[in-house]
Amino acid sequence: MLFSQKHTDTLKQGYKVALLVLLVVLIDQALKFYIKTNFELNQDLKMFGLEWARLHFVENKGMAFGIEFNMTHGEFDYGKLLLSSFRIIMVAGLIWYTRMLIRAAAPIGFIYCIGLITAGALGNIIDSTLYALIFSGGYHDEGIAHLTRFGHGYGLTESLPMNGFLHGRVVDMFYFPITTIHLPEWLGGDSFLFFSPIFNVADASITIGITSILLFQRRFFRDGFIDEKKDAETAIILEDPESVDIPETGELPADNGTETIYIAENVENEPVDENSREDTSTEQPAESRPDEERP
Repeated sequence: MLFSQKHTDTLKQGYKVALLVLLVVLIDQALKFYIKTNFELNQDLKMFGLEWARLHFVENKGMAFGIEFNMTHGEFDYGKLLLSSFRIIMVAGLIWYTRMLIRAAAPIGFIYCIGLITAGALGNIIDSTLYALIFSGGYHDEGIAHLTRFGHGYGLTESLPMNGFLHGRVVDMFYFPITTIHLPEWLGGDSFLFFSPIFNVADASITIGITSILLFQRRFFRDGFIDEKKDAETAIILEDPESVDIPETGELPADNGTETIYIAENVENEPVDENSREDTSTEQPAESRPDEERP
């Protein structure tokens, strides 16, 4: 009973974070399925008629924003396998870390940021794990991909290791070629496009989570688990309630940063106020005695 309210709050926060992760993953996968089954590779579509905002279908074998991780041994490319395995381990660690944060009553904003990072990593894991098993079409094939029988996707037709399990390519589609920046001659005179990377919802979720931590949640690393000390002191009080000094005046002690819980369940052991105890004595007060009995 004493911990019921805290347990309920923990469950509510856990449900909220789980809902956030589920929502991001569903949006990410729904958009990827739409792009994969309706766009040809490298097909481009302007968003809202804007030149600098486009849907551009590409696939990549590597990390976020198309960064690749190539490691080969002979004809076997084990870089993708290592990357996919690392993602799975990272997501498992993030889920454990999120549960620990919730139990420690960490700032909810920080927990949501970790949830966004978890959702992004999970979204890209689904691509790497399943897409080569369920989608047709090679990386350079023309036409639009379609769903196939499980295990008969492009991983099989391209003879990828493990029939494509953990070797699928990640679908990217957001492209924002906002402007071309020309550097002055004293800086080399080169030109580059801003913003050139093509990314997906999962990449954006990871970036938003990390950026929010750096900008708005830095105090968490400075202050640590703020409520951890309070929880430890509360647990000690609950284990030994007789050690708590309840003020006789009825006034609460000054707030010194310690959460104190007063337990009043065992009322039979409470001290009785001497002034409020009913006088059962048969002796009469001196003022009401007859004159001959007065000293």
